[in-house]
This record gives sequence, structure tokens and C-alpha cells, in this order.
Amino acid sequence: MKNFFLITILLIISSCKRDNKKTEDNVNFQKAFICRESQSYDSAFYYYNLAKNDLITINDSVGTARSLINMGMIQTKKGDFLGGIESSLEANKYIKKKDDKINKNLLATNYTNLAISSNALRNFNDALSFYLIAIKYVEGKENTYICYNNIGDLLITLDSLKLAKTYLEKATLADSAVNYSRAINNLAKAKYLDDKNYNPLPEFYKALEIRQKNNDGEGLNSSFETLSTYYYDKDKKLSLEYAQKMLKEAIQNNSPDDQITALKRIIRLDPKNYFRNFIKLDSISDRVQTLRNKHKSQFAMVRYDVAQKDAENQRLISQDLIKSVGISALILLLLGTTYWYIKRQKQLKQEKELEVKNTQLEMSKKVHDVVANGLYHMMIDVQNNPEMDKTKILNDIEKMYEESRDISHENIAEKDFAPRFINMITSYSSEEQRVLPVSYKENIWENIPYNTQLELYYIIREILVNMKKHSKAKLASVKFEKNDKNLIIRYTDNGVGIANLEQQKGTGIHNTENRIESIGGDITFEKNPTGGLIIEITIPIQSKYV
Repeated sequence: MKNFFLITILLIISSCKRDNKKTEDNVNFQKAFICRESQSYDSAFYYYNLAKNDLITINDSVGTARSLINMGMIQTKKGDFLGGIESSLEANKYIKKKDDKINKNLLATNYTNLAISSNALRNFNDALSFYLIAIKYVEGKENTYICYNNIGDLLITLDSLKLAKTYLEKATLADSAVNYSRAINNLAKAKYLDDKNYNPLPEFYKALEIRQKNNDGEGLNSSFETLSTYYYDKDKKLSLEYAQKMLKEAIQNNSPDDQITALKRIIRLDPKNYFRNFIKLDSISDRVQTLRNKHKSQFAMVRYDVAQKDAENQRLISQDLIKSVGISALILLLLGTTYWYIKRQKQLKQEKELEVKNTQLEMSKKVHDVVANGLYHMMIDVQNNPEMDKTKILNDIEKMYEESRDISHENIAEKDFAPRFINMITSYSSEEQRVLPVSYKENIWENIPYNTQLELYYIIREILVNMKKHSKAKLASVKFEKNDKNLIIRYTDNGVGIANLEQQKGTGIHNTENRIESIGGDITFEKNPTGGLIIEITIPIQSKYV
């Protein structure tokens, strides 16, 4: 991705040199440019957003487009791919004359950014469409060869190998050693995939030699990954060596995405060190996801804060207008009050009806969570412990009977809660499916209200029941963290995950969300970058509703 951004930044700079003066004179645009050049991308995004709003007010469409394109590029670089697409699509609305040289450069940059973000989101057909549009506006032979390479590489992913070779043959005309090495490496890959009798090694090693000579860190990662993939079915030991070289280079280049790719390969090739490498992979994946979520939130807040300031300015202007037309405002206020009153009465009626339904759903939820999951938990316990004595089984049945006697009040004894909680988690572990509690201590429940503890017991049990039934996971973990403000429980597995999450929400997930909401907490479901599911539950020590 670094090479991609090199291209887009070069293109945007070439357009900047010939743009109109009013954009260059904008103070916020100047600050944004300085921050971007110094790689202070968060600050650059902030000032580009301010510049965009300034330039919209003076009808500078080119300057507005430039600001939005830069915002989109920064979002894509920081892993906010959907945000990058949104900013780029908004920029397109301000590019009017598509045959103008400045606008051509802007369009080439913008569609390249759309292609990069779409490719990162694995929307490969969209990415190809955007690259094919971008190449119509690219100027300069070297940039054109780069685009040919990008298109060819994407066509390999789409298994359109013959067409990929056509584009990559053109890309090998590049003058730059870095771009030439990328082209010959990809071309050899396409030829080999199209004809298994073809020997790609001379080109692979030639590309590797060029990259070593030019100290091209990203290129070296690409070569090591290519060679590891080539030897995977031919020489496991050699494949592992190249995967390890890729990991070492990725660490040196501070490239977490390449580290993840290398570790995934190493895990498959080095089963003896599976758990050690899996922990590394999980740690890096977690760090990358956390950082990307942080940037997404920051970018959203920047746009929101600026929009709020603009709204406040508009409110002040509106106040002056209201003072001059007081009678009209009073009439509007009366109409609005009347409308609100009618709407409020309707809302109150709906809330009463909803309250009755919620009472019915609450009873259904308790039956589902206390009885159904209790039976399933006992079944798993017996299945995982075939030598369990009858006394233990009878005791468990008696406990479940006590819990279900009064279905509206689950009554696990408070003094037994901490050991029973951890025993419940470990009971789901078997030789086929390992469930690992991480950082669990009995004193973690200090300062947590007992009703919150009880809800969390059933929530975690619900998650583990669904893991057993649906995930096909080999390994799952439940990690506990606690700070001055929050208790955080993070569930991770390497199963099949949840496809079409919004469409798949059944009783189990619905009950889980309701329970979390009832104790003032938050829950998120997301795809594990390494495959599987991540569920994070955050419970405030002091309820957010207080």
C-alpha cells in the first residue's frame, strides 16, 4: 500500500502546482499541506476538513475536491477504507470539467484511492472498475506502467490470468527499478498460475535481486511471500524459510499487515510452535484492529465537530433572523408545540404497548437463557467429562431446578459465583474445541453489582453455547481486563464467524444485546482479521445511566 500512496501523492502534487491561487492562499489548506508533508496525518485531515468547508463557501470546486481527495487518501492510509471511499465519492461531485488537465490529475488520484480502498475491502470487481477509470486520466508513461501493474495484479486475484499477462507485459516497460521488479514478479506469477509447467524462478529471483539492491523493503516482502507460496507444495522447509524472512523484513519495516500474512503462513508450516505464533498473530491483529478503529473514530469526530461548529454559526444567524420576524417565529413555535404534543401522545401510547410486549419477551428470554442454555451447558459438561459421577449430575440438575423455580429471579448463590463462573467457561473446553480463560481472577468481581455479575454469567454462557453449536472453532479464548472505569471481556475464536450479521440476529444474539443494555454496557460483534469472530463486552464500573 505504501507504493500506492506514493503514486497518489505524486499525482496530487502535480495537480497542486497548476491549481488556482485562491486555494493556495487558504490558511487551513496551507496548514494541511505542511502537516501532510511531515506525515502528521491526523492534523492534516483536520485542516483539510476545515479547508474544504472554507472553499465550499467561496465556490472553489477544484480546491474543495483537492481537500476531499487528500482526506480520502489519509483515511485509506490509516485503514478507514469505507471512510476513504466516502470522501473520494464526495470529491467527484466537485470535479466538473473532466477534460481539464488539473481535473484529470485529480480524477486519476481519486479513482486510484477508490480502487485501493475497494481492494482492501476485498471488493475486487469494484477495485478493477476504478483502476480502469483511473488509467483514462493518468498522465506520464511511468504512472501509466504503474497502473498497468496494479490492474494486472488485481486480475491475478480475479483469476483472469491471460488478461493479467497482457497488462503486466506492458508494465515491464517501466524505467524505475522498483516498478520494473514489481512487474516482472507479477508477470512470472501470472504465467506460472496459467501454466504449471512454466518455471517462474528466474524472474522471481531477478525481482528479489533488484529489490535487495535498491533496499526496497515492501518489495522484499512481496518477493518472500511469492517464493514462500511457490514452494508451499514443493518444499515445506524452504517455504517456511521465506515466510520467516518475510516476517523479519515486515518487523523491520514496521508493516503489521505483512507480519500478519507471514505469521499465517508460518503457523501452517510450523505446527510445533503453533501456540507461540498464534499468540503473536492474535496480538498483532488485535493491535491493528484497535488502531484502525481509533482512526475511524477520530476521522468521524473531526467531521462531526466541524459540522457542529458550522451548525452553531448557522444557529446564530438564525437567531438574528428570528428577532426580526418575531410574530412569524411565535406562530411557528405554537405550531411546533402542537405537533410535538400530538406526537408525544402517540409516542406514549406506543411505549405502553411496547412495555407489554417487552414483558412477554423478558419471560421468553429467561426461559431461553436459564432453561435451554442450562440444559445445553449440562449436556456439554457430560459430553466433555464422560466419567462424571451421578452425584455431580444430580447436583447440577438440582441447581438448574432452583434457578428455574422462579423464572423471574435467577439465584446463583453469590458466595459461589466466582468459582462457578470459571467452571462454567472451562466446562466448554474439550480436546476438539479448546476454550481458554485469560487473566481471570476471582477478585475481578469486586465493585461489580451482583445483578451485573449474574447477567454476565448468562451472556458468556450464551456466547459459548453458540460457539459449540455454530462456530466450528478449534480454539476460543475469553479474556478479562479491568481498569478504574470499565470491566472488559473479550471473546475470540478462529471459527467460521457470523455471515450477514444483521440478518442473522436470532433469539440468542437479541437476548445478549438486551442483557448488556440492561446493565448499562456495550457489546460489539466483528470479524476476526485472522478468521472467526471477536465479541467485546464493556461494562462501566459506574453505570453510564447514573
